[in-house]
Amino acid sequence: MKGADLHTHTTASDGTCPPAENVRLAREAGLAAVAVTDHDTVAGLSEAIEAGERYGVEVVPGVEISTAAEGKDIHVLGYYIDHRDPRFLSRLASLRQVRQRRNEAMVARLNELGIDVTMEEILAQAKGRDEAGSLGRPHIAEALVRKGIVPDVREAFRRFLGEGKPAYVQPQRISPEEAFAWIHEAGGTAIIAHPGLYGRDDLVCRLLEHADGLEAYHSDHAPEEEERYRRMAEEAGKLVTGGSDFHGGRGGRVFHGPIGNRTVDIAVVDALRRRASRPPR
Repeated sequence: MKGADLHTHTTASDGTCPPAENVRLAREAGLAAVAVTDHDTVAGLSEAIEAGERYGVEVVPGVEISTAAEGKDIHVLGYYIDHRDPRFLSRLASLRQVRQRRNEAMVARLNELGIDVTMEEILAQAKGRDEAGSLGRPHIAEALVRKGIVPDVREAFRRFLGEGKPAYVQPQRISPEEAFAWIHEAGGTAIIAHPGLYGRDDLVCRLLEHADGLEAYHSDHAPEEEERYRRMAEEAGKLVTGGSDFHGGRGGRVFHGPIGNRTVDIAVVDALRRRASRPPR
């Protein structure tokens, strides 16, 4: 048990498995550590950490913060943040308010396209979610599937909700640099998530100057991309991380990959912890 999956989501945001289930699956996959990195929330961490003690799996406390730069959505992973810090929690709450306004705007666009879906339906579907959790596009996509508008979640993104599609909305988000600062001020380590999804290696390279590392290994990265981003991070003297970006199963498919689909050595977890223990930048 030397591997670590440093990118998974739970029902605290847009995953389909409770936090404890992610930890159980990590144990089943033979992992030594797993990170819970829900979108703009740390609501699932307490349950995950408790489950980690039961299953003998180290749980890396994490978060995935939504940011934007030069018209691109950029996601920033934070590890070993103080997930009880009041200022950090308040900042995450402000991001969830932005996310809620975006959800409402996307539903309005779907209505303009003649699709009858409401926020009430989407909220009802996520009724088991903690009040500090976050709703996102997958919840809207599931509503479209239930109504028979699309056959599955992937098609919902391809036709309506993906970047550049008719119902896509990009809200006013904080910058990646601001997210790095928030994470550092909460005692954590800041990593740029899944760079291969942005199609802007020039932007990633510039942002990497201010981050602690890069997620080279990801379920949606081809082998040549993983090698390119590994070199990019190492040449910049930054950490190289990786994870499945597990969101659970929807319609018989696992998004983006099963837990353990992408891993790094447990030594990376130690490096993240050491970096996080440094004084604030």
